[in-house]
Amino acid sequence: MPYRPTIGMEVHAQLLTRSKMFCGCSADYWAAPPNSQVCPVDLGLPGALPVINARAVEATVLTGLALNCEIASVTRFDRKNYPYPDLPKGYQISQYELPLCRNGWLEIEVDGERRRIRIRRVHLEEDTAKLTHVEGCSLLDFNRAGVPLMEIVSEPDMHSVDEVREYVTQLRSVLRYLGVNSGDMEKGAMRFEVNVSVAREGERGTKVEIKNLNSFRAVTRSLEYEIARQTRILERGGHVEQVTMGWDEDRELTFEQRSKEEAPDYRYFPDPDLPPLTLDPAWVDGLRARLPELPRAKAERYQREYGLSAYDAGVLTAERAVAEFFEAAVAAAPAGVDAKMISNWLTGELFRLMRARERSIEQVPITPRDLVALLEMVAAGRLTGASGKEVLEEMFVTGRPPAEVVAARGLAQISDEAALRPVVEKVLEENPGPLAELLAGKEPVLRFLMGQVMRATRGQANPQLAQRLLQEAAERRRRAS
Repeated sequence: MPYRPTIGMEVHAQLLTRSKMFCGCSADYWAAPPNSQVCPVDLGLPGALPVINARAVEATVLTGLALNCEIASVTRFDRKNYPYPDLPKGYQISQYELPLCRNGWLEIEVDGERRRIRIRRVHLEEDTAKLTHVEGCSLLDFNRAGVPLMEIVSEPDMHSVDEVREYVTQLRSVLRYLGVNSGDMEKGAMRFEVNVSVAREGERGTKVEIKNLNSFRAVTRSLEYEIARQTRILERGGHVEQVTMGWDEDRELTFEQRSKEEAPDYRYFPDPDLPPLTLDPAWVDGLRARLPELPRAKAERYQREYGLSAYDAGVLTAERAVAEFFEAAVAAAPAGVDAKMISNWLTGELFRLMRARERSIEQVPITPRDLVALLEMVAAGRLTGASGKEVLEEMFVTGRPPAEVVAARGLAQISDEAALRPVVEKVLEENPGPLAELLAGKEPVLRFLMGQVMRATRGQANPQLAQRLLQEAAERRRRAS
């Protein structure tokens, strides 16, 4: 009987607030000089009292609502006592018995099958300082200490790396839609911990935790390695130890850090400096009314209203800014430019330019209205598809509207028979061999002759008209012979 992994996730997401979780210091620490955004609260100095950040509470409740959670009527903060070299007060302020949100779910789809991954809890805590290890010592930067950190804990409902990848991808998308997290993993805005056990169906395995994963790649690669490691141990008749593992990115393997802690090891108790919070149901309902249309619901609507494929709808809705650009383009589109055409150009040509220049949709100088103006020229036959791509690239670089680019570069499509017929005749005269093959009934050579016409007109010939004129000219020569 094969072995089956059972996987749960803990996702730590920094909240986009102006100030830290329990003090007024700036939470925008990334580019600040070390230890320049600190105060007695961050440094754990005697007599310094924390104050709860209301915006962080609001963002966490909003997330809980988006994840279908029950919202607590009363919540409180606890002290999590553990040797924290990166928190000078020796404990972390977190939540344990009374989290803000619990018992939710997030729907994922893998291989055409939809499943709900249960969310055990969503709670608030503070981030730690940043440790930099150098030869002989470790350096501490307390700018990050105290930044609001939301922890989202799933139940162990996943059983494959693909499910985990889809779960974290969907979760990141939801948090960015809500505007509560940047999703910037390179800056540590989202970090992951994985709990995984391997056992035969019906049996219970030993849970191993992999900590401090800071990318989707690290999550998937570490899981693949750890599942294989545990499987090898069990197949040899061994026993998997319950430990906490790290991930070596360079060697691509997990390594043991320490024995696994349980809740009693942290010695939680209510923080005496912070009062319990009572959440007004009317306030919670107000947040519920603010929820945007979330990615999965939006993707389903795109399929239903615009006839897009599940794949295209998923690509368009993965990022809220892309979805908003697409919807603005659809709203501005004239007759002849439909949602499918917009989707193809947006996710194809525009995404290609964005990837090549490492830009997000927010950094693109093309407006939705200018994009559909370009597509209208292509759809109406005033511009070839190839020329349209050329114009789009110029728009991407300069931000100029399409009509201006077309006029400046002389790219308007040639759809005038009188202008195109001499070009066709010249191509046939210059290519007697291919013409003879065409007259002999070898139709594939027509593609070569079409290419010569397009080259002669710098891609501006109307393809349908050019092909008809070639066929008519060939037929005249056949009859004349």
